Amino acid sequence: MDVDDALQVVGEFGPYQKRAVAVLFLTQVYMACQSMLIVLVGYTPEYRIEQQPEDGELQRQHVTFTEDVDSVVTEWLLIKQQAYKVSLAGSLFFAGLLVGNVVFGPLSDKIGRRPVYLTGLFFEVVFGYVTVLAPNYEVFAASRLLVGLMNGGIGLVCFVLTQEYVGKSYWALTGTLTSMSFAIGIALFGVLGYFVRPWRSLASVANSSGVLFFLLSVTLPESPRWLYSQGQTERAEEVLCYMALRNGNAAKHLVLQRVGAAKAGGRDNGGAGVLQLVLHPVLRLRTMVLMYVWYACSLVYYGLTLGASEASGSRFVNVAMYGLVELPAYPLCMYFINKQWAGRRKSLSSFLCLAGFACLCTMFLPENTGTLLSATSLALLGKLMVSAAFNIAYVYTSELYPTVIRNAGLGVCSMSCRFGGILAPFVPSMRAFHASMPFTVFCLSSLSAGCLGLLLPETLNSPVAETLEELSSPTRSLVQSRVLESKALLYEDNKWKSNVK
Repeated sequence: MDVDDALQVVGEFGPYQKRAVAVLFLTQVYMACQSMLIVLVGYTPEYRIEQQPEDGELQRQHVTFTEDVDSVVTEWLLIKQQAYKVSLAGSLFFAGLLVGNVVFGPLSDKIGRRPVYLTGLFFEVVFGYVTVLAPNYEVFAASRLLVGLMNGGIGLVCFVLTQEYVGKSYWALTGTLTSMSFAIGIALFGVLGYFVRPWRSLASVANSSGVLFFLLSVTLPESPRWLYSQGQTERAEEVLCYMALRNGNAAKHLVLQRVGAAKAGGRDNGGAGVLQLVLHPVLRLRTMVLMYVWYACSLVYYGLTLGASEASGSRFVNVAMYGLVELPAYPLCMYFINKQWAGRRKSLSSFLCLAGFACLCTMFLPENTGTLLSATSLALLGKLMVSAAFNIAYVYTSELYPTVIRNAGLGVCSMSCRFGGILAPFVPSMRAFHASMPFTVFCLSSLSAGCLGLLLPETLNSPVAETLEELSSPTRSLVQSRVLESKALLYEDNKWKSNVK
């Protein structure tokens, strides 16, 4: 049997997998706090500059902040010509995410998911405390780069583990819950910022949760799918038997097939990596389209979120709202992507286009009209739509790449995603040129990505490829797809008959 068949015996989403995935969800909450840290610790309060005379004709400028706020801006006077440093610190974090995706993705495909994940989480906590203790802006900015480096790497591996611990029928669920955990983390960070105002204290409290999540993560096993794809069938069997035991199943001896795809994936595809994404005829188009889709999702998602502190009203409420508004997006995802008439491809394109239209309409309304229909409410609607699209992109991409190259594919897509994140902190500042400029950028990015997404194939009810050979064998994939489709139709028919009875 293969891994999918074994998971049917072990339990596709048994009690043990639920506990393991819950730990990974908690890690997403921690990562969200690190991603949003600059939004609150980099807040710029109102200020005035007074000229104070000194000896002779020289005058010294004295800055007075009209709000009682403790942030990196007030501590290091990041105003006027120095104001760009706040956005730069945010961009350095996303630059770290970019490098982390490039390095950690292929590395976890080569040496394993678990060691890469644990190492990255450990060092993210360490560099997080460097941020807390930073004596000057330069150390603060460098620490944000290093935290981003670790955050980008473990975020990718964390998502893949939530997929590979469970059966394929639960991939949409675990992928959706992973994104939901990140949204909850954003909302909780807004609440935490309200109660913990000094920026060093806020950074310390937000980072300390990572220590607990690291200790919980030490107990996690290696991915059985990765072990199987590398030809390490004995270790894969051990992990699966351990899962069965913890799930309360009687399956003590699971025998995985030791010939064919698994060994080919482990030996013959040893060179499968980033280069294959360019050379492989099937993967080339997929990768180009997915890279732009991920870039657009990241630019709009983080651009709207990082601009929350600049919107009218309490910055803490705004941050929390931009996190909470994502939550309705995930039930919508789970509903649409599993429907035959919608699927992954149409749902992704539709949500991106709806996000673009919401941003387009935002340009024609004042920011806060005091009514339900305002620029703020439309911006929140755009955040909801792009959050749904971003979540689908994660699930969809993991299904479009075979196991032996899945992390490399996700890594390259996440790399292009981080270019959007690097630019995102500067987009809200484009208001200085024209009030509608940020939303014009978001609108065009979303609409173009939505149209390009229609070039991708549908993966709903299609078998997951383990190796590049399976991806290159359309006849075999078509037969498997027809078999699965027939089973689905038979199930629906029997369900209808039972309801009639």
